[in-house]
Amino acid sequence: MSYKDFVDNFGRLACVIAVNLTEEDDSRRYILVDANDAYKRSVAKNIEDFETGVPYTRYIPKTANFEALAESCVRSNKPIHTYFDTDVFNAWMEVYMMPLVSEDPDRGLLLFSYEMNQNADVDKMTDISSETASNVLKMCLKLRETTDFQKAMDSVVEDIREYCGAKSCRILLTDFPKKQCSLLSEAYVKSPEMKPMSEYLTDDFFSIVETWPSLINNSNCCVITGQKDMDRAEQITPAGVAALKTANVERLVIFPLRSGEETLGYIWVVNFDVNKTMMIRETLNLMAFLLSAEIANELNIRKMKIMSSTDLLTGVFNRNAMNNRISYDRYGTSIIEKPFGVFFIDVNGLKTTNDTKGHIEGDKLLQDVALALKELAAPNNEIYRVGGDEFMIIAVKTTAAEFAEMEQTLRSQSERPNRAHFAVGGCHSDEAVDIIKAMQTADARMYVVKEEYYARHPEYELYKKPM
Repeated sequence: MSYKDFVDNFGRLACVIAVNLTEEDDSRRYILVDANDAYKRSVAKNIEDFETGVPYTRYIPKTANFEALAESCVRSNKPIHTYFDTDVFNAWMEVYMMPLVSEDPDRGLLLFSYEMNQNADVDKMTDISSETASNVLKMCLKLRETTDFQKAMDSVVEDIREYCGAKSCRILLTDFPKKQCSLLSEAYVKSPEMKPMSEYLTDDFFSIVETWPSLINNSNCCVITGQKDMDRAEQITPAGVAALKTANVERLVIFPLRSGEETLGYIWVVNFDVNKTMMIRETLNLMAFLLSAEIANELNIRKMKIMSSTDLLTGVFNRNAMNNRISYDRYGTSIIEKPFGVFFIDVNGLKTTNDTKGHIEGDKLLQDVALALKELAAPNNEIYRVGGDEFMIIAVKTTAAEFAEMEQTLRSQSERPNRAHFAVGGCHSDEAVDIIKAMQTADARMYVVKEEYYARHPEYELYKKPM
C-alpha cells in the first residue's frame, strides 16, 4: 500500500514509519517509508536527494525515546500525543503518532508528525489525560501546602512512587563542574532488594551519574522496561548497567531536571508498573519541568542566604550573620543554650602590613587567621568575621573545661612562625549572664592581650585601644 498521497495531503510535516516487530537489528527495525515535502525539507538539504525505505536514523538522531513511542503506538494501536523538552535540538517538541493499517502482522505502520518551539507552550503542556492532570495538580498543591521545602519534596516524591507503582523514587542533585552529586529526597519500599540511597552514594557514584546523559541520548528521558532495553543501555554504559543490576533495578525511568542549559539533577523511578509506562512518561515529563523550577528557586535562595551571611574573603560567617545570630537568641527564635563560650580574635599587624606591603598581603593575613581558626576550633563552633581585622567564635555546647582547653590551644598557636599572628580573648557562659555580656568580656580581654603583643613587638606601630 502506498501512503504517498496520504502524507502529501497532510497539513503539516509528516512521514510514515514502519516498525518491523520481529527484527532484532535496530538499523532495520525502524524504517522511513515515505514523507511529504515539508518533512523532507526539514531533514534534507535537497528534496531530490531524500530517500525512502531507509532507517529513520538517516535523517534524525537515534533516540530510545522515539523508538519506544513508535513501539507503543503500533503495539497498542492507539494514537500518541506528547510534548517534551528535547536536549539535542534545545527546543520543545510536540509529537503526534497515529497507527496505520498494515497488511503484515509483523510490520506495524504509523504516521509521525512533530512541531518544535524554542520556548515551552503551557497550553500544550497541559494537554494531558484527566488522570495525569489530577495527579499532577495534587502534587503541585503539596508543593505549596508547606513552607518547608524538604518536607514538600519528600511528600511529592512519595506520591510519585505510589502513582508509578514503583519500588523507589529519588531526586539527585548534581554539580557536573565539580563532579559531585547529593540526594535531595527519596521514597522506597523497604526490602532486602531495595536499600536506601546512602548505601550506594559513595565517592565514586558520580562516575555512574556521568553516564546518564548518554542513556538519555538526544531525548528527554531514559526508559528501561525490560531486558531488551537493559541490553541496549549496557552497550552504552556497561559500568552504569552493572551498578543498576547490583541495586536490583529491572525497570527504570530517568528524567533530567534542567534550568536553562544547566542540569540541576535527576528524578528517577525504579521497578515501576510497566502497564503504566505511557502515563508515567507523561506525568514525569510534566513533574520534571515543575520540580526543576522549584529546585532552581530553592538553590538560588540558598545561594543568596550564603552570600548574605558569608565573608567572601575568608569563607567564615560575616557580621550580618553574627547580628542575626544574636538577634535570634535575644528574641528566642534560636537560643544559644548554656554552656557556651565566646572568643574574640584580632589579627596582629594588619594595618602595618597593609601600609607597607599592600592590601593583597593584608588579605593573606586575614585568610591565614581564618584558616587557623577552622583548624583549631571544634567542628561545631561558629566562626564570624565581625570587623576589618576581628573575628569571633561562639563555642556552642562547650563546658568550662573544654573551653579552657580550646583557649589554651588558640593561645599556643597564635604566634606560630611563618603564620599570621593574632590576639585571643575568651569568656565562658559560667562567667556571664548572657551572650552579650560574654562578648563584651571576651572583647575586653582580647584588647589586653593585643596591647601586650605590641609591647613585645615594637616593629609594628603602637596599637591603641579605641576610646
